[in-house]
Amino acid sequence: MGPTISLWRDEDLAKDLGGRRSLTVILCADLGERGMNLFATCGFKKVLISVSSFPRKPSVKALDPSPFCPALAEVALWFADWWWWRWWRRRRNLCSASPLLDSLESLLESDPPFRDSKMVLWVFGYGSLIWNPGFEFDEKIIGFIKDYKRVFNLACIDHRGTPENPARTCTLEPTEGAICWGAAYCVRGGLEKEIAAMKYLERRECEYDIQTHLDFYREGETSEPALTGVLVFISTMDKEANKYYLGPAPLDEMASQIATANGPCGNNRDYLFLLEKAMSNIGHEDDYVIELANEVRNVLDSLKVQTPVDVQSPTKVLPLRSSVAY
Repeated sequence: MGPTISLWRDEDLAKDLGGRRSLTVILCADLGERGMNLFATCGFKKVLISVSSFPRKPSVKALDPSPFCPALAEVALWFADWWWWRWWRRRRNLCSASPLLDSLESLLESDPPFRDSKMVLWVFGYGSLIWNPGFEFDEKIIGFIKDYKRVFNLACIDHRGTPENPARTCTLEPTEGAICWGAAYCVRGGLEKEIAAMKYLERRECEYDIQTHLDFYREGETSEPALTGVLVFISTMDKEANKYYLGPAPLDEMASQIATANGPCGNNRDYLFLLEKAMSNIGHEDDYVIELANEVRNVLDSLKVQTPVDVQSPTKVLPLRSSVAY
């Protein structure tokens, strides 16, 4: 499975398809010499496309066309055919003497054949990516995703913890009606730039075994998403399926673990405190993070460990409650 990359997005064509959301085409698997899989989405309408390689000619077919939106499948297939030839020519270095390549020469050297199309990747950060993305990006938007909440149920054994004393970092847990605030980052400039960002993210987010695509909302715009197909790293909530998943624990137990875990990149408590501060800086404190951070401070006080000034509580103590969409 190759990196998940949003290849193309077009608002005007989406309107032509009868939707108010953007049409997005995503490379979800680079199968090497065997071909690739593309995933197209327009609002709630989706189609999966397989592009397979044969000695002389690629085969393009819809694996899961939406019966209520044949236009989406048709457009996505046409785009897949265009993209395949450009990608296949680079991979195999085919000679220009090919009659088929000659007939497609103008397309191969041009941008995707639709108006205002863009090469773009959007990634949603809800943990350390909020204050330290670590990759080159072109735009940052504060907003939220729906039906997920932030929890500290994932182990980190190579950054802020060790295999013997793992740190607790945040992941997302599906929760109907909940919202999770964070930051969406846009990477423009072509496939190579997106691949560089994805390679960095896949190394950094190695504990997260699921890459999903969700709708992203701006503040005050809760009915229609500002972005669709935003990449989000989450983890399987199963200890057998994901060795990094710790699961929930009592607040005092989690606080003791976070207060004492250390790793090559620093200690676990600073990760929590910096997240608390980052949420305050974007104007959307997370009550769960605040309560957990204050419990960690209580543990540190009992251990007589001084909390650095720059990560002391930026917010008042609030009772724990669910974040519900408004």
